[in-house]
Amino acid sequence: MKTTNITPELMQRQSFFEKLLSLLQGAAWALVVVGAFTLFTNFYHLGLLIAIFGAFLGSLVGFFFVVLFELIQIQFDKLREVKKQTKLLEKLVELQESNTKV
Repeated sequence: MKTTNITPELMQRQSFFEKLLSLLQGAAWALVVVGAFTLFTNFYHLGLLIAIFGAFLGSLVGFFFVVLFELIQIQFDKLREVKKQTKLLEKLVELQESNTKV
């Protein structure tokens, strides 16, 4: 999992959807914990092994959403990098055109 240092500049550059996505990622992790804990406690009276298996099953839904939101975040990051590369390429083309005119 990729970790980044969040600076005030980065928070200002994030769009509304990226902030919402970050919130949803946190909610998905909370769903993992709640699902695992709930099914573990519900199945504990049947035995420890069954309770652990139940906790695993309870966390699967949350893990699905964690992976889904991470994939969406990766797409946002790709889009941001492509925009940066496009700006750099436009500058290079402009510089090359100005050099060929001389």
